[in-house]
Parts: sequence; C-alpha cells; structure tokens
Amino acid sequence: MTIDADSACSGTRPGVLFISNGTAEDLIGAALAARLRGRMNLSYAPLVGEGQAYARAGAVKVGRTLRLPSGGFPFGSPTNLRADLRAGLIRESLGQWLDACRGARAAQVVVVVGDAYALMVGTLAARQAGAQLVHVQPLLSAQYLEGLGVRGALAELNALGANRPMEYELALARRADAVFVRDAATARYYAARGVRATFAGSFAMDVLSAPERPLPLDGRPVLALLPGSREDHRESLPLMLRAAARLPGWQALVAWPHDWDALTLPDGWTLAVQGPEQAEATDGQTRVTVLRRAFGAVAHAATVAVGTSGTANEQLAGLGVPVVAFPTAGPQFTAGFARRQARLLGRALTVVAADPQAMAQAVTHAAQPPVQARAALDGLTRIGPGGALPRIADCIRELGDPIDSV
Repeated sequence: MTIDADSACSGTRPGVLFISNGTAEDLIGAALAARLRGRMNLSYAPLVGEGQAYARAGAVKVGRTLRLPSGGFPFGSPTNLRADLRAGLIRESLGQWLDACRGARAAQVVVVVGDAYALMVGTLAARQAGAQLVHVQPLLSAQYLEGLGVRGALAELNALGANRPMEYELALARRADAVFVRDAATARYYAARGVRATFAGSFAMDVLSAPERPLPLDGRPVLALLPGSREDHRESLPLMLRAAARLPGWQALVAWPHDWDALTLPDGWTLAVQGPEQAEATDGQTRVTVLRRAFGAVAHAATVAVGTSGTANEQLAGLGVPVVAFPTAGPQFTAGFARRQARLLGRALTVVAADPQAMAQAVTHAAQPPVQARAALDGLTRIGPGGALPRIADCIRELGDPIDSV
C-alpha cells in the first residue's frame, strides 16, 4: 500500500526521506532514523525488499515494494538479471522513482543509503522537491581496487560500478550537500576526484548489535557460522555444518536470520527446535547450536568465522576475527563477490573452495596465533572503528533545520 507522504510527514517538525536499496543499507538508514526520532518526521522508500528495519525505527513507508528474485543483485550474474527482468524490474523500478519523488515533497532532507542507482533516484527526488541531499555510500571502497589490474577489471565487468565509482556517480556526489563513505582510503579517492566526502567511522560496525543474551558455551573455541540473509544460505549452510563435523574441538554456533522452516540441512542431519530462538542441528555425533536474534552475541564470542555474507563477514573482521569464506552459486556470494571481499578485507578473509574439508583446514590454520594476529590487524584497520552514525545524524538535523541546530 502506498501512503500519502504529505499527510504522513505533516507537522511542524522537518521531514526526512530515506532511500536505500539493500538489507545492510536498510539497517544503516534505520539506525540513523532512530537517532532522529522525535526531532524529525521520518519516512522511507526502500528500493529493494520491505525495509522493515525502518518501520521498527518509527518511520512511515511511502511507495511500493519491489521483491526481486536476486535479492537486489541483478548484475551478480546473467541468471539474476533474467529473473529480475521477468519479475518486472524495469516497470516497477520506474514506479518507485515516482513514489520517491512524491515522498520527497514533505521532506527537507533526502538521505540516500546505497549505491549509484539509489543516489540517482535520491537526486531526482531531492531536486523535484527542492530538498537537501545526503549520500551515505556503504558499498564502494577504494580497497576493492587493490591488486585488481586491467585483467582483473575485465574479468569483473559486471561489478565495474561496484569496484569503483563511475563518473556519473561522482558527478551526482559532487552535487550532494554531504557525502559519507565507508573508509579513509575511499574518502581520499573521492577527494582526488572533486567530491567532498567524509569518513566518520565504519557503518558496518555502527550497526553491529551488542550481545543480545548469554550463549550456551561449553569452553571450546567458538566457530561462528554465518550463512547470511540471502538465498545463498540454502547452499552454504549444509556445507558449513559438514565442515563443523570435521572440527570436533570447536563449538559451532549458527547465527540464523530466518524462520526455522527456511533452514536447509545436509543429508542425514536433523533439527530439534528448542524454542523460538534456539535449535540444535545434529548428524548423531556433531551437535551444532542454531540461534535466532543473537547475531551480536555469536559475533562477539567467535574465535573464527565461516561466512557467506556481505556485512556480517565485514563485521567479524572488524572485531578482529578471522573469516573463512567460499563462493556459492548466488545470488550474492558468488566467486566474483568473494574475490572483491578478499581485496577489501585483506588477510582477515581466506577464500577456499566450497568443500567441507577445505573449510575445516582453513579454520584450523586461521586459529594459529600468528595467522590470527595478522587477520585481526587487517580487519581492524581496513574496516575501522564505528562512530559514523552520530555525526551523520547531526548533519541531517542541521540540514533539515539549520536555525534550530545552531
């Protein structure tokens, strides 16, 4: 259902419209919205998915929902793109542009959290409404270019705009009232190209939850299994469980973001649900605890992680935890995505074949003290500390009501 943004955001408080296009982007935008609640009227226009995180932050949805088979990665593979086109990608996307323009009418500030496409939609909406524009770019990093070279760039043509900002994105960013990027290297890259961009801290670490509750730990080192929120989990979780069975000296914990009925097990494994937030997967010998709504607790307890996730892998690396990853058939954690994340995280990420034995060997290697120390150093320095969201929220308030912010 489309809500009339003029009525939803009416009142004397300034309004802000959030536009984002992904799960992690929604979390960042919603965390910003939570900091602005009570000070500004909040609305959101999600370009991918439901944007439920915004609703929990008290924002009002404007516009339609676009549910894509690729989960927001149409250019991750030809299969993804064909599936999204059949699902009405072009028609519904055009409708979302109109929705965003209508939603911006009651906003003094449009905040884009996402990539070049989201920035294009946000720029259009802000110009139509005469609103200020803030771009939060959590995806691009100059570190993706390290060691890429011409041959590597040609091999990843479908990720050209993800590896480096295209000229049209830089042109749009130059016109934004404020631009925030994910790391210091990217801020320098933007500055060299005429964009006044600020690195204020790591977005990924800002949205990492504190431990939600005590965990049922047994004293063994913790192996965090992070299958992610995308459909990759149907392929990756069974492989992770089979790898855990080869590591009896480790306590494997799955951070599970879905309902229990979405969980895929290897042949010969069963799942015993012990409550709404805990279950146990077993093959009769190995027992793996599966936890819902406990990602923060699992992340902070981990010694090593195995992940096929975007933001979650980065967050574990940012905590100093070595991460082992392997490519899937998609839609997100493809071989190309894995290569890109390896360039981003450096020694914090080890990419291996999608083979349980290879994963188990990589986990054992990553836990060796010298290897663990090098991984921690790269994770801590390349992801960086948090602290961006308070500064961005202050910027949004000042742009929305500069007199009141003085």
